[in-house]
Amino acid sequence: MQEKLKKIKLLLLDVDGVMTDGGIVFDGNGLETKVFNVKDGHGIKMLQRYGIQVGVITGRTSAVVDIRTRELGIELVYQGALKKMESYADVKQKTGLDDCQVAYMGDDVIDVPVMRRVGFAAAPPDALPEVLAVADYVSSRSGGRGAVREVCDLILKGRGFWPEIATRYEL
Repeated sequence: MQEKLKKIKLLLLDVDGVMTDGGIVFDGNGLETKVFNVKDGHGIKMLQRYGIQVGVITGRTSAVVDIRTRELGIELVYQGALKKMESYADVKQKTGLDDCQVAYMGDDVIDVPVMRRVGFAAAPPDALPEVLAVADYVSSRSGGRGAVREVCDLILKGRGFWPEIATRYEL
């Protein structure tokens, strides 16, 4: 696993079930609400500070995702991606990265084709069995509950950035 993590230059994330717990709340006016974990957001920002890009590929389309990705400075955002391999091919073309330089975290069968292709695949523990079977790493935390942060920290450690982070935050 360490050899795979050393090469990662981009983390791609699914949204529902990974960045969130998978719940979707609609108010009486039909407005959608999602809950994102602030620790996940901090992990994403730390990756970016160390030159690791972050992107989102999600099957649904949501204004809430636009707001959250804009807030986090995520520019690679693909919504309504029912064939995620097409979005993944576009990401590779835009970034010039090889499969071995990309990590992906997903939780459902729609994520499996990309997870099989990337250099490092992760899933939250409540992902479907088919997803868990192809994951290089299963987080201890569920989607929306710190799973993304756990993978961000894993990548930062694998890339050798953790000692500097530990010094910065006096860990």
